[in-house]
Amino acid sequence: MCGIVGILGNGPVAGLLVEALGRLEYRGYDSAGIATLEGGKLVRRRAAGKLKNLEALLAAEPLYGHSGVGHTRWATHGKPTAENAHPHRNGKVAVVHNGIIENFRALREELKARGHAFESETDTEVVAHLVGEALAQGLSPLEAVAESLPKLKGAFALAFLFEGEDDLLIGARAGAPLAIGFGIGARDGEIYLGSDAIALAPLTDQLAYLEEGDYAVLTRQGAKIFDAANLPVERKRVSAPVSAFLFDKGNYRHFMAKEIHEQPEVVGRTLSHFLDLSTGTVSLPFELPVDAATLPRLTISACGTAFMAGLVASYWFERIARLPVEIEVASEFRYREPPMEKGGLMLLISQSGETADTLASLRYAKAQGQKILSIVNVPTSTMARESDVAALTLAGPEIGVASTKAFTCQLALLACLALAFAKARGTIDAKEEARLVAELTAVPGLIAEALKREPQVELLARDLSKARDVLYLGRGTSYPLALEGALKLKEISYIHAEGYAAGELKHGPIALVDSDLPVIVLAPRDHVFEKTLSNVQEVAARNGRIILISEPEAAHELGVPAEVIALPKMAPDFSALVYAVPVQLLAYHTAVFMGKDADQPRNLAKSVTVE
Repeated sequence: MCGIVGILGNGPVAGLLVEALGRLEYRGYDSAGIATLEGGKLVRRRAAGKLKNLEALLAAEPLYGHSGVGHTRWATHGKPTAENAHPHRNGKVAVVHNGIIENFRALREELKARGHAFESETDTEVVAHLVGEALAQGLSPLEAVAESLPKLKGAFALAFLFEGEDDLLIGARAGAPLAIGFGIGARDGEIYLGSDAIALAPLTDQLAYLEEGDYAVLTRQGAKIFDAANLPVERKRVSAPVSAFLFDKGNYRHFMAKEIHEQPEVVGRTLSHFLDLSTGTVSLPFELPVDAATLPRLTISACGTAFMAGLVASYWFERIARLPVEIEVASEFRYREPPMEKGGLMLLISQSGETADTLASLRYAKAQGQKILSIVNVPTSTMARESDVAALTLAGPEIGVASTKAFTCQLALLACLALAFAKARGTIDAKEEARLVAELTAVPGLIAEALKREPQVELLARDLSKARDVLYLGRGTSYPLALEGALKLKEISYIHAEGYAAGELKHGPIALVDSDLPVIVLAPRDHVFEKTLSNVQEVAARNGRIILISEPEAAHELGVPAEVIALPKMAPDFSALVYAVPVQLLAYHTAVFMGKDADQPRNLAKSVTVE
């Protein structure tokens, strides 16, 4: 969630730190700060709000040090103020932190009892005081960090800068990602720390990823890495190029708009990786970690939009592959501690591959003897590394906080997996496989057609922006899309919205329907199409304002007043991939019309690496 950067440079690093933090804006933040060594002394600049506020402060009060750390903060403990912004310091150490220190209250009280005075409300400041106290007792920076880390409980990534130590950074991770970057070419002799490759992209493509429990000592000569047992270890150095142009909005007003419009390309790219389009067959680039033919049950867990993708996929696995599915949000699954039969398969979904609750569910399932198949968008992520098999979506970096192209790429991959399971279980023959593959092959073009409805969606969004509440309805795979539509609208426009299975309308939600309530209905022409139209009739009878997302003739068949977003005709099996598009556009344009920041909605972060 927060962003961390550290640089030991050959010249002034303040500008480089701020630029790197700018590449981490997609994670979400509400304050930012840097610390550098000026003549050997720690000096900080911190500001609440966007990075432009920090930039203005640095323009008025510049820093010239060659060593520094930086941070974008998403508030978890204490308000988003300059006083709570990172870096935090005590004595001769400054620290930046991503994550949550769960036992910070107990540590804070212990430190107060020993005479420590705190300047902020954050959990992070206790880390600075622990290390600062150890330094004051005569320990070296490495000894002080090594002594302090075992006292911390929670998920965190940390970077430390020390007064009087111009050639030293120390980084540590436990449950949150942290990468080391090595200067090359004109930057030879420099070394970096970053929350991910994106932060370091223009500086280097040579990275090493710290593993769980690692901490690292960085100097301009290189990095020494230690594991949780304080033993020296080697971590593989990899090339991870990330071109700067990937983070350019181009002609779009927001990254979210750009990413919505990238979906035909990235969904097609993902499908082509898992299908043999020349033969019309499914062709996974990996071996399944279990015997799909005899697997009695599949367990799926994820959070947020990724959970919606899993919920859509549960219909496919059960209907096409005839495989029973149990699905639950990861934040519940990890604490419910369900019994799991050894040799079973756990499917986890996460764009970042670092989602805290999903990662905890992975580790629980692994301890229960499950094989792990993860769907992630970041191949170097913790989940990818800890899974038996990591299936990679090819969405590319997703900068907008509200997931769009990652969601549809997850759906594309899950659809391919459902076909692979069906083929292995003998529930489809070659002819049916070819038919379903052809349907998936058509999806990118159908998404492109759906995007052409954007001007109409934009007009509807202007009206939707006046609503106080919105109801989304769907059946079958459109039910999870109704949930996703409501989530998207809430995320970026802050309008209250709820998604319901259309058949549940009469079991309570119909009490909300009146002439002021927009009701958005997702109705592809599938086997429950007529049932869905019957539910819409119930809304019309109570003067509800209907927005129908369906095929062109649906409005005539409905026979009651409705505003229709007419999508192209399509086979129904994988319609969710296409129907996701107007749902995303509707949320986006509603937010924009209301003057909201669609890329960085309030209180949200891109990668939720804490509970």
